[in-house]
Amino acid sequence: MSQPIFYVNGEFTPAEHAALPLNDLGIVRGYGVFDFWRTYDGTPFHQREHLQRFARSAAQIDLALPWTEDELNALVNETVARNGFANAGIRIIATGGPAPDYMSPQSNPSLVIMVKAVPAYQATNYSEGCRAITKAMIRERPTVKSLNYIGAIMAVEEAKRRDATEALYLTADGCITEGTRSNFFLVKGGELITPAEDILDGITRMAVLKLAPARLPTTERAVHISELADADEVFITSSTKELLPIVQIDDLVIGDGRPGPVTLTLLDDFRAYALDYHKSVT
Repeated sequence: MSQPIFYVNGEFTPAEHAALPLNDLGIVRGYGVFDFWRTYDGTPFHQREHLQRFARSAAQIDLALPWTEDELNALVNETVARNGFANAGIRIIATGGPAPDYMSPQSNPSLVIMVKAVPAYQATNYSEGCRAITKAMIRERPTVKSLNYIGAIMAVEEAKRRDATEALYLTADGCITEGTRSNFFLVKGGELITPAEDILDGITRMAVLKLAPARLPTTERAVHISELADADEVFITSSTKELLPIVQIDDLVIGDGRPGPVTLTLLDDFRAYALDYHKSVT
């Protein structure tokens, strides 16, 4: 299989040759932002919304982007076209760029666009559900999709050791905010509930909040960990997971321990929406 083609600072290059200078602030200081989304049948899903979130993340850490949204959109489209994957993951990264003193941005940020095939879904994850753990953590700038994933990596590795798929962040007062790479939803008493503060505004989350009111009442508010005990269903959302049922959190079984009807119905709704979106832009 041929190497994916990446875009790096004005050039398209095979992935194995893609590189940044070692004094790039993304490498030596972790100063940078990224975003990630996918294609369905070759069409990027809500690409403009992802690029807008990318720009918001950069603005929140004072990283000035010299590219317009239209320019970034065109570069992403060209990178996707050069790879030809029907279902691809797209990762765009902006860093502070090379810095002679390893600290001070030189108004010359680096831009990287990476495209690779999205692996096939594991059907059992949706028919049987997955496990998650909770992880107490103080997070810096949760609304920024930054390159600093130290806490997330450590949390995911702990989740793996405990045979879980995801780690959910807990605040000091015991509220669940989101996962390391996902947004969090709870179904309780015929209502869909999702946290609204100290989270990254997920694009899949946005789509679910658009679709869900046709099925059941929807509320955005804080969710305390104690509410899991009488939750009917839990699921998480992301670009690659779509709506993933969570049937156990730590040692607590959610509902009857199986993916629930609301989750599965909304998953069907979302996949139909994604197909319709593809049709609407092609």
